Amino acid sequence: MIDHVRDLASLREATERLLAATGKLDNAGVTEQSRLPGWSRGHVLAHLSRNADALVNILEGRPMYVSAEAREADIERDASRPLDIQLADIRDSDARFRQAADAPADWSRTVTMRNGVTDVAARLPFRRLIEIELHHVDLDIGYELEDLPESFTGREIEFLTERFSGHPDVPSLVLTAADGRQWRTGGTGDATRLAVNGSPAALLGWLAGRGAKGADLETGGAPLPPLPPL
Repeated sequence: MIDHVRDLASLREATERLLAATGKLDNAGVTEQSRLPGWSRGHVLAHLSRNADALVNILEGRPMYVSAEAREADIERDASRPLDIQLADIRDSDARFRQAADAPADWSRTVTMRNGVTDVAARLPFRRLIEIELHHVDLDIGYELEDLPESFTGREIEFLTERFSGHPDVPSLVLTAADGRQWRTGGTGDATRLAVNGSPAALLGWLAGRGAKGADLETGGAPLPPLPPL
């Protein structure tokens, strides 16, 4: 069951963790390469701020972004800013998102996101939590997939397996974590499902295109299939 109030509380904690960790950088550190190809840490921080504003747009009934080009231009514009401005922007945009989320609303309504993706409004705080947690890892400042809260890791694996369920380019898969949790995803027409086993962090890393990207998973010798971009 989606609980947007719980997710907003988790989001507050995750955002404070990110701000505290990023606050230990200096201006030079902001310009260094992140773990995302072509993006500095400043690009990641700028994206987080603009993503919060984009989610405000959704909550208030506007398109998420004016255009894909405008989204990219905004990130490029803001990427080179000094650390204090980056941190202030994340705080301010987070406050705007929370203000929009506090307004009386029908959280069961369907909203439209980027590229025409639809979802229930109540999942927007969790989608924002995904941005904060995974991009904290992408900053390459000591926060790893293994450091993600266990509750988040399980929910994000479930979220991504739901996203790939029935996808024509993903074969039938059964993912089993070392703690016994299991998820099924991929195509529904295959008679045999490929078994993929590993730690929850390793499974999440593969599904989200991060970490070892599947090199630390066990498949009985079978090759891991490529996954569609997120």
